[in-house]
Amino acid sequence: MNKKVSKNYFNFKPLSFTVERNNKIYRNILKTVKNETKFCEINKTDRNLFFIRKSSFGIEEDSSSSIPNSRVIVVTSGKGGVGKTTATANLGMSIARIGYKVALVDADIGLRNLDLLLGLENRVLYTAMDVLEGQCRLDQALIRDKRCKNLSLLSFSKNRQKYNVTRRNMENLVKAISFLGYHFILIDCPAGIDVGFINAISPAEEAVIVTTPEITAIRDADRVAGLLEANDIYNVKLLVNRVRPDMIQNNDMMSVREVQEMLGIPLLGAIPEDNNVIISTNRGEPLVLGKKLTLSGIAFENTARRLIGKQDYFIDLTTPYKDPFQKLQEFFRGL
Repeated sequence: MNKKVSKNYFNFKPLSFTVERNNKIYRNILKTVKNETKFCEINKTDRNLFFIRKSSFGIEEDSSSSIPNSRVIVVTSGKGGVGKTTATANLGMSIARIGYKVALVDADIGLRNLDLLLGLENRVLYTAMDVLEGQCRLDQALIRDKRCKNLSLLSFSKNRQKYNVTRRNMENLVKAISFLGYHFILIDCPAGIDVGFINAISPAEEAVIVTTPEITAIRDADRVAGLLEANDIYNVKLLVNRVRPDMIQNNDMMSVREVQEMLGIPLLGAIPEDNNVIISTNRGEPLVLGKKLTLSGIAFENTARRLIGKQDYFIDLTTPYKDPFQKLQEFFRGL
């Protein structure tokens, strides 16, 4: 490559910015990177994506190399409060502990919570908006979890201010993350089916719909499944959360099989109701990191293994779970 840098090399930047803004960023890049930064050419298949290739990113120097085969999965539901963020944090942590590099993207602009569940709220210095505005590099905005080096988090904003984020911005951002060598990119989708939902699902190739055994959540999940199909996302799986076997036994709640049959979506997993979820959230520690895994933690780990393609069993949630002390009490009562 010539020592003289061509003007076709820029930092990661959308083309929607003005020429004056691009020239200013270009001059700042030349001042800061000097000799230690190596530039790569614009990806000809997508001229809206500009990026810097650095050795610290772990990207191959071969300019002919294609985009890594990252699995981009959006976790969505339509209805709020069903456990999307909890599922994203626990599934991401479980997959990372298996050995895969995982990036979690909190796409809920202005109402981010994923950093709280991971205990990373005090380490968020840069966000995806800073990357899009040219204020920082992508690797600076990605926060690596100290407990699991394979897990990283990218938040979208620090406050509740609304930003003009487009589908192209999301697609370019996820494509740039894939260049960093991540095997899985999990996108925590915001509630609703407005523009935030459309932006979050635009770069995804797969989807996990989270719902609860409630008729309102099931209706919203069915609506979301139709929107995903309309946006050419056909690899969709179902995660039924907050299942209560005692209510199922008393016919007060639909079973997991009934929910799956109503939606007609392949079942990925079922997570039982667990009070430890609130405790782990307040501590900023995913449920799967507990020293003694609860039934919900085991269910999340099994679900993560099925998500990456490994065979694993489903936990029986048709009958209430009883600890050994309860079984002993029933034994003596039966006598």
